Amino acid sequence: MSDVKKVVLAYSGGLDTSVILEWLKDTYGCEVVTYTADLGQREELEPARTKAEAMGVKEIFIEDLREEFVRDFVFPMFRANALYEGEYLLGTSIARPLIAKRQVEIARQTGADAVSHGATGKGNDQVRFELGYYGLEPGIRVIAPWREWDLLSREKLLAYAEKRGIPIEGKKKGGSPYSMDANLLHISYEGGVLEDPWAEAEEDMWGWTVAPEQAPDKPTYLELGFERGDCVSIDGKRMTPAGILTELNRVGAANGIGRVDIVENRYVGIKSRGCYETPGGTILLKAHRGIESITLDREAAHLKDELMPRYATLVYNGYWFSPEREAMQALIDHTQQVVNGVVRLKLYKGGVSVVGRKSESDSLFDERIATFEDDAGAYNQKDAEGFIRLNALRLQLQARRRK
Repeated sequence: MSDVKKVVLAYSGGLDTSVILEWLKDTYGCEVVTYTADLGQREELEPARTKAEAMGVKEIFIEDLREEFVRDFVFPMFRANALYEGEYLLGTSIARPLIAKRQVEIARQTGADAVSHGATGKGNDQVRFELGYYGLEPGIRVIAPWREWDLLSREKLLAYAEKRGIPIEGKKKGGSPYSMDANLLHISYEGGVLEDPWAEAEEDMWGWTVAPEQAPDKPTYLELGFERGDCVSIDGKRMTPAGILTELNRVGAANGIGRVDIVENRYVGIKSRGCYETPGGTILLKAHRGIESITLDREAAHLKDELMPRYATLVYNGYWFSPEREAMQALIDHTQQVVNGVVRLKLYKGGVSVVGRKSESDSLFDERIATFEDDAGAYNQKDAEGFIRLNALRLQLQARRRK
């Protein structure tokens, strides 16, 4: 193991990654570079710097990646209307390739020959991180401590930390019993009572959204402006990608929007029950499909819907940097050239409804043809007879054969 000279560790400053930091030095005798990314998890990140310094780390990287996260990862995914297994908006999945990308870049910058993460050997994140590493730097050395060490319980981790003098804050009284992940797109919850799929999630678990029953009795209306498939404004005010998602999170959370309780199929073959809060993403998905409904050609829209489950699965499983995801993204982005306009939404007690949509330049909705009133010859209803007969021909042949 002495061949590793320097490793870039994805570092949060919590128990797991603090133990990993010291374990890497003990086990590999290497220098450790820490990397901490601000993806909008609403936590103070400077304590991670202080702790890393106290543990003797000389190269410490802390970065605000919120704009890049939304612009280059979240928004492209939402152009695809991606939902994993029909419900999950991929909040954790889409964050991992960005962290992996920056770790590889920092490894190049600092001359590190390895990267490391704190994901366990039972979950999806180990796959997502490592496929990202290898997809960007094929020769990189990857160290996954949870697959190597015997510190497989919180008690063993705490004992190791005490023995090595690693400063670990005690768990706050009344703190969350759940394993959580947060960023600007979502908060996830796993573990605790959620390990029983029959048990209802406790109300005090939800940390972001109000209960739909407690949401305002008066609906909230929003108008979202889109350009080339991306949301660029709220109620006429142009904002940055991260600004858009931050505001949609605020409004959505206040209206009880975005709670999901699902049992999902992990890539490693395990079924896992998780709860998610994705208020802004829930609104954004509804609005995007609303503007696509009047701007996309029927077959282009249906092709996108056919590709979406495959695209979502690629993101979930960690193949963001794969050629097939990039190829699908190119096709999807081509369709988005005409996805321009404004969507009006109604938010009420956990629900989001599209109540209006318009596009001055790219709408395919023709009121003259769609009307149930006199269309003044815009559509010849007699043409439908031949259309129906041609499409019925094969059905008639089948029916005659059955007779």
